[in-house]
Amino acid sequence: MFATLFGGLPRPPLEADAPVEVLVEGAVRAQQDAGLEPIGDGWLRADPPSVAGWESTARLTTLAVKQAVVGPFTAAQDAGAGEPAAADHATQLNRLLRDLAAAGCPMVEVHEPAAIRIRTDEIERARFRELHKRLLDGVAGLHLSLVITGGNADAAGMETLLAAPYNSLGVDLIAGPDNWRLVAGTPGDIGVVCGALSATSDSFDGPETLLWAAGYAASINGRGPDRVGLATASALAHLSWDDAVAKLRRLGAALRLATGPLDERVRAMDPRAVSSRAAALGTVETRASEPADGPADRPADAT
Repeated sequence: MFATLFGGLPRPPLEADAPVEVLVEGAVRAQQDAGLEPIGDGWLRADPPSVAGWESTARLTTLAVKQAVVGPFTAAQDAGAGEPAAADHATQLNRLLRDLAAAGCPMVEVHEPAAIRIRTDEIERARFRELHKRLLDGVAGLHLSLVITGGNADAAGMETLLAAPYNSLGVDLIAGPDNWRLVAGTPGDIGVVCGALSATSDSFDGPETLLWAAGYAASINGRGPDRVGLATASALAHLSWDDAVAKLRRLGAALRLATGPLDERVRAMDPRAVSSRAAALGTVETRASEPADGPADRPADAT
């Protein structure tokens, strides 16, 4: 099991003239210190994704470094591009994926937030399938993950979203709770990355939701924990740097609990999340720091 960031980070609080590599190093250190892996450049590079950019980020850490790209379906919709331009973009990205694989990149995330607009439109479904088959054609040697954030994409159907040979599917389970249908429908030999940590600044970020998400994803279709990841539900770039770093730390803390001893997991969780029957009977005691009507907004690594 692993934990990673979906999307970008805010600019680190460094000098106004700090070069981009210093900003990226700040993003890498924040992810690394939180216990995340694979890590990325925080989407802080202004230039389009490239092998040179990935290599620069990879030199900043000994951990696995991924590359994120905006998928051809979303890129075409954002640009108002027609079929020829969308197909050409998919072909260009295909060359980038091949080059990244040759350079040793272990993982590429293909972000397709526009997939939430497909719904039952057969023309858009077919367009998505064809673009992604073109995108992944002949690509080998790296883990390919389709990431969908911003809302529900379940109406598009698994036969559309996973028509191309992706190794994992990452979904936003906060803005898109119906994406659990996609998790349930994903074959067990394909990984699932649960975007279950809210990207809003005032959310409750205790470990309960993340641990439940990881456990459920691992339990269905014989998937097991080795094919499950935890992630932020979406980008954190709109937050303050301190709030974003706190989110990363809570995500990393949840991963440590999910992969640690069961007794530590139980101690870190609200008892009502562990025993709903006892909670219903009023036989659990709230922590002294918590009000009787709900858990306090405490760090995920609290004990």
